[in-house]
Amino acid sequence: MSVPTADPAVETRGLVKRFGDNTAVDGVDLSISRGGIYGVLGPNGAGKTTVIRMLATLLRPDGGEARVLGHDVFAEPATIREKIALTGQFASLDEDLTGIENLVLLGRLLGFPGRTARRRGHELLEAFGLAEAAGRQVKKYSGGMRRRLDIAGSLLVTPELIFLDEPTTGIDPRSRNQVWDIIRTLVGAGTTVLLTTQYLEEADQLADRLAVIDHGRVIAEGTPGQLKAQVGSGALTVRVVEPADREQAAELLARTIEAEVTREPDPTALTARLNERSRAAAALSALEEAHIDVETFALGQPSLDEVFLALTGHRAEHEGEEEGAAADETDGGPDDQAEATIR
Repeated sequence: MSVPTADPAVETRGLVKRFGDNTAVDGVDLSISRGGIYGVLGPNGAGKTTVIRMLATLLRPDGGEARVLGHDVFAEPATIREKIALTGQFASLDEDLTGIENLVLLGRLLGFPGRTARRRGHELLEAFGLAEAAGRQVKKYSGGMRRRLDIAGSLLVTPELIFLDEPTTGIDPRSRNQVWDIIRTLVGAGTTVLLTTQYLEEADQLADRLAVIDHGRVIAEGTPGQLKAQVGSGALTVRVVEPADREQAAELLARTIEAEVTREPDPTALTARLNERSRAAAALSALEEAHIDVETFALGQPSLDEVFLALTGHRAEHEGEEEGAAADETDGGPDDQAEATIR
């Protein structure tokens, strides 16, 4: 992984974007070091995509300052575009062309000679596990294959910084894991990744640091561990042997820990939020004194879902809602709805 330098990959102060009466981005401050993966987490409509498009020079900010790789987005957009790549929420591919034809076309548009474009295209197809599908029309690709091909197209020229806007929306778990591996490989090769996502697991798995955006504002920023620490020291999960003992166990836990106890779907399971980890031992002792047999217990950190709930007052979208989440963010005007990929 690249060692971050003092010169940030991205730096914004008071970044603002309005669409008519709607303020999609309302004073965002970010400082993103070079190297690693920075995640921007938030629900649909939070302003994530609008922030990305301003930083990628596809949208002009209405206020504030922003520098990308040391260059001003207002004064030096062409220079920024030479150094970055952007993969949006929807694959920017010609479905009637084959996989290799798409990459050759993009390579030629970048100025590669024909043979160089074809050689680079085959290298990327091999690296992304798409070599066997090189001659197949993209319309016959699965969602995960299209996403991998789209990211491959962004890497015909290796960028210093790549923006990945919800890269795994609408694809199956196996393909999601493959995309995660690709992202980690990019960072290992020295590229800085700015990733937007509404999936909490994805943010937890990938991001070195996170900004949580809601209603166009950054409401929290830090490492996943730091954000989790904001909502308590941990969570105690207990499974009793007999389902009939669960209610008594819940009352004892609530009294001992002095916190709300959640009845899980499993009829033997309970979860309680701990403000002090030392209370866990007292809670288990109370269950033993009451002769309630415990099958298992576990003490862990809060989840990012609990962090998001504590910060915003509502839960983030869950992975079972992928089809509905595949729609673009409703951040604002027609320019914000357009799909574009910088190569």
